[in-house]
Amino acid sequence: MTTQNLLDTTNHRPWDIPNKSWKFYQEWNNVLFLHYQVDLAELKKFVPKELEIDLFNGEPWVSVVAFTMEKIRPKNLPSFKLISNFHEINIRTYIKSNNKTGVYFLSIEGGKRLSCKIAKGVSKLPYRFSKIMRTNKKYQSKNIEYNDSLDIEYLIGKELKEKTDLDIWLTERYALFQDTNKSINEFDIHHLEWSINDISLEKLDLSYPRFKDLIRSQPVKTHYSKGVKVIAWGKVKNIKASNINLHE
Repeated sequence: MTTQNLLDTTNHRPWDIPNKSWKFYQEWNNVLFLHYQVDLAELKKFVPKELEIDLFNGEPWVSVVAFTMEKIRPKNLPSFKLISNFHEINIRTYIKSNNKTGVYFLSIEGGKRLSCKIAKGVSKLPYRFSKIMRTNKKYQSKNIEYNDSLDIEYLIGKELKEKTDLDIWLTERYALFQDTNKSINEFDIHHLEWSINDISLEKLDLSYPRFKDLIRSQPVKTHYSKGVKVIAWGKVKNIKASNINLHE
């Protein structure tokens, strides 16, 4: 599918794509989703007060998403495998802002130091390097600085023919919001609707000490997807009220 075909397929979206030129192309492939119900008071400790936490039937959620980033590149430039392809883990929650429903990253890790440095510099997202290894049935990571680790062994099941409202709520998100000292940065994205498979976990050891009071149990739901091709627009800065007279 060409990028134009991708941009022309929009019936599944909750709002129109931006009318300005997109900035980046990327692919999120072989994606593992671990979804957790969490305590709202605890979650609020990690989310900027400028963002409203989105709830499903009154409950907040956090998801651990482990995948392989591939072919990331600026518009009109080719991808460069040594930088463009790397494993990534993000821990995200679900928020609402500017009449959009999106995600907010509590943590984001990449498996290549240079890729993390470039991604952080370009996007201002809080990328950090972790050692990540992946095979067909295993996904493992370790971060010595934070003492974080993830060890998953899994089997992919059948594709879901019918998604629940919760399945859709957890996966179909077309905006990302992230904070800096002075602003909330907003990113629009676009991709086709996720294809989702069942997945059975044969092993799950997850340890993120700073989230020990947030992620305290086994995931309530798990998904696998072969992935999506993604178009992303540049960031839009929404200056925080406390910095309304400041300029970056």
